[in-house]
Amino acid sequence: MSKKTNLNKVIVPCRFSYLHCFEPHSINGDEPRYGLCAIVPKSEVKTLEAIEKAIEHAKQEAIIKWGYIPDYIKTPLRDGEMDFPDNEVYEGCYFFNARSVDAPQVVNAKVQPILDRKEVYSGCYGRISVTFYSYCINSVYGIAAGLGNIQKIKDGEVISNRVDAAEEFGIVEDF
Repeated sequence: MSKKTNLNKVIVPCRFSYLHCFEPHSINGDEPRYGLCAIVPKSEVKTLEAIEKAIEHAKQEAIIKWGYIPDYIKTPLRDGEMDFPDNEVYEGCYFFNARSVDAPQVVNAKVQPILDRKEVYSGCYGRISVTFYSYCINSVYGIAAGLGNIQKIKDGEVISNRVDAAEEFGIVEDF
């Protein structure tokens, strides 16, 4: 029995940001989805080549679907230093957003389900399965990243804009 290879699918080692793996999240009022922003160091050359190859394959499949390839097609992989020049999290990295209407399985390094939601957060490191596919919405053509499953490998510094309450407030003596 042969196992068919999905040329659009890549296992991506990355750092997780804007992570919504247990509850779907709506962006600008659209349909709530599970997702994350995958931050990939530019030094991960083999991973980035695999992502580019999967995106190219999705473009070739789009030609079959659409009958042609438009002059401009949006792709998901972006340069973190260009999009977020003042954010050290994205320094030396590429990133892309991956989303799904279906909940991903979330597992640890030993492929055991993670049930404690606090264990997986924006800032930790792991791997995700991603399938790249073509879309056309309102005459905008592009390649998107569909989120499969998530594997947490190790902890990292939390990525958050939240400030500690002790830094924001002083002690109130008389109330």
